[in-house]
Amino acid sequence: MFDLKGKVAVITGGASGIGLATVEAFLDKGAKVVLSDYNAEDGQKHADRLSEKGDVMFVKADVSNESDVKALIDKTVDVYGSVDVLFNNAGIGAQGATHELTYEDYSKVIKINQDGVFFGSKYAVQQMRKNGGGVVINCASILGIVGEPTAYAYNASKGAVVLMTKSLALQYAKDNIRCAAVAPGYVESGMVNREALGEYYDNLVDKHPVGRLGVPEEIAHAVVFIAENEFLTGITLPVDGGYTSQ
Repeated sequence: MFDLKGKVAVITGGASGIGLATVEAFLDKGAKVVLSDYNAEDGQKHADRLSEKGDVMFVKADVSNESDVKALIDKTVDVYGSVDVLFNNAGIGAQGATHELTYEDYSKVIKINQDGVFFGSKYAVQQMRKNGGGVVINCASILGIVGEPTAYAYNASKGAVVLMTKSLALQYAKDNIRCAAVAPGYVESGMVNREALGEYYDNLVDKHPVGRLGVPEEIAHAVVFIAENEFLTGITLPVDGGYTSQ
């Protein structure tokens, strides 16, 4: 098993939801964690709070900006000396009719959800090859596996992440670099809650055979599992309460 104690993990979108839960999970395993997010106020606040739990640093980055992502990896190496794990978690959702979708809105989803994975993987792999190995974990989605009528751009971006994961795993296995993805179902986080969604909340719950939505800690646990299991690469692991089994 890949021992996370003392390893350096970079987690994008780390200031809330799945990302924040994963930051805490890696700290619990003894890793040094770089919490990265576009939201500097919340990111720094959580890094300060979690410093009592372990070695954590905040770095602001917009994952759709290549120079930001390069700077994130460079800063990590400057401070901690390596990058052992990257969790490409940052992403946005979008809903709406495709015939009304503007290119600007479509492109924004692709830039963050898909280009962000490319930029993170590119610069992390450069460092991991120097280290002698590492793990890239991508946050895909159940909507990278099955279609959703009103999620054209999101389906496109997350479907791409699933195959980008396989490609990276195949390319760099010889360099002792693994790549896998987690595909969450709907998770109680941010705007996904009963108060925000009203009647639609129950519709979402009904789509999950287990009869509830997930919680961020359940996804974080899967990310840790992927990181630790050295025989695991190239897969997309659904953590979805049975959503994609139907």
